[in-house]
Amino acid sequence: MKDNKKMVEAITPINEDFAQWYTDICLKAELVDYSAVKGCVILRPYGYAIWENIQKLLDARFKATGHENVAMPIFIPESLLQKEKDHVEGFAPEVAWVTMGGSEQLEDRLCVRPTSETLFCDHFAHVLHSWRDLPMKYNQWCSVVRWEKTTRPFLRSREFWWQEGHTIHETAEEAIAETEQQLNTYAEFCEEELNIPVLKGKKTDKEKFAGAEATYTIEAMMHDGKALQSGTSHYFGDGFSRAFDVTFTGRDNTLQYPHQTSWGVSTRLVGAIIMTHGDDEGLILPPAVAPYQVVIVPVAAHKPGVMEKAEELRARLSKFCRVKLDASDNSPGWKFAQWEMKGVPLRLEIGPKDMEKEQCVLVRRTDREKMFTPLADLETVIPEQLVHISKQLFDRALENRKNRTFTATTMDEVMAIADKESGYIKTMWCGDEACEELMKEKAGLSSRCMPFEQEHLSDVCPCCGKPAKTMVVWGKAY
Repeated sequence: MKDNKKMVEAITPINEDFAQWYTDICLKAELVDYSAVKGCVILRPYGYAIWENIQKLLDARFKATGHENVAMPIFIPESLLQKEKDHVEGFAPEVAWVTMGGSEQLEDRLCVRPTSETLFCDHFAHVLHSWRDLPMKYNQWCSVVRWEKTTRPFLRSREFWWQEGHTIHETAEEAIAETEQQLNTYAEFCEEELNIPVLKGKKTDKEKFAGAEATYTIEAMMHDGKALQSGTSHYFGDGFSRAFDVTFTGRDNTLQYPHQTSWGVSTRLVGAIIMTHGDDEGLILPPAVAPYQVVIVPVAAHKPGVMEKAEELRARLSKFCRVKLDASDNSPGWKFAQWEMKGVPLRLEIGPKDMEKEQCVLVRRTDREKMFTPLADLETVIPEQLVHISKQLFDRALENRKNRTFTATTMDEVMAIADKESGYIKTMWCGDEACEELMKEKAGLSSRCMPFEQEHLSDVCPCCGKPAKTMVVWGKAY
C-alpha cells in the first residue's frame, strides 16, 4: 500500500523568486518535462489537455468567421525563403537548417519552418486565379522551430505549438478588417475564457513583424508586473504577393495582387495562465480551459457506500462539466494539496456525514471558501460557481494591472518609476525610433504597443521634448 502520509512537494513562494516559482509549477503540476533536445520541452498530458481546450475554443471561433484548417509542410526551401528579403532578415538568427537528406548533401538546404508565410504564398500562387476565389481564409495548427538562445517552458522554446492564420483578400480594406477582427477574436478569447485582461494596440515599426506593414498586438500583464505579448495580427499589404508573384484576375479583367494577413497565438498562453492566476499553492486554472473543472475527493472512502456515492456523483456531473474522481488511496489532505497544485477550479468533498445530510462540500480554488451544498442543487450550483470563479480571476488580474499602471511626462519620472516599480508606464511619444532606443537604454523598457484607446498625457515626448504624436505603453516583457 502507498504511504498515505507522503507530502505534495512545496513550490518556491511567488514573491520570493518569481522565475523559480514559475518553473516549479510547470514541473510539479505535471505540465511539462524537459527533453533530451536542449531548449525543447515535452508537453505532458495535463499540460497538453489545457492546450487542447484552448485549441477547441479558438478553432470554433475561427470557423465561425469562415476560416478553414489546412496543413503545410514543415520544411521551406532556402530559395523560396529568400524571395522576401525583409522577412528572411527578421528570422535569420533563429532559423534551423537541414543540409543532409539521408546520406546526401541537399542542393537547396531546407529551413525548418519558423513561420509559414512563404509556404502559404507559394500555395496561393498555384490556386488563386480570379477575384471569385477570394477571400482565402486559412489556418493551421502545428509546431514551429526558432533557435532561441534562452528558453523557458511555454514562454520561449526552440520548438513550440501554435496556430497561424493566413488569409488573402481582394482589397486592402478587407485585409485590414480581417487583421482587426482576428485581434479582437484573440482579445475576447483571453478575457472571456482565459480570464486575462489584455491591452490592444499597434506595434511600433521597430517592433512589428518582419515584412509586415502593420502589426497589432494584445499585451497581458503578469502577476509580477511584466508584460507578455499574448497574440499578434499582421497586415502585409500586397508586399508578399508581389514577392511571390501571387496574382488574380480582377473584376475589371486586369491582373492584380491580393492583400494578405497572418495572425497567431501559441502555447505561450498556458504560460500566461500560470503567471496571471497562480499563487503559492500552484496553478489556478480558468474553468473554460481546465482539464477538470471539478475534482471529487471522497472522505473516509473506506466507509460503506462512500466510493459508490462518489462514482454516482462523477457520472452525474460528467453530463454538464469536466469532472475527475480521485479514487487513489492517498489521504484526503494529500489529494486536496495535489489538486490545488494542479489548479482545478472546484473541489467536491463527500463523506459519510455529508451523505446522511444529502449534501456535499464545495471548495473554490480561488479563495478556498467552503460551501455546504445540497446534492439536489449541484446542476445549478456548480455552473454558477464556475462563472463566479471566472469573474474572480478576471477581476483580480484587472486589479493587478490597474495597480501597476503608471503615467509619466518626463524622462526623470519614467526612470524613477522604472527603478521602483514593475508594470506599465504610459507616456507620449514623438514617433522617432531613436527615442524608443533611448527608453530601452536608460530605463530598460520596450514599447509594448500604441493602444487603440489613446490618452493625451502631455504635448511633448519625454525623451526629446519634441511634439508628441501618440501615447505608448512601455514595460519590461517576457
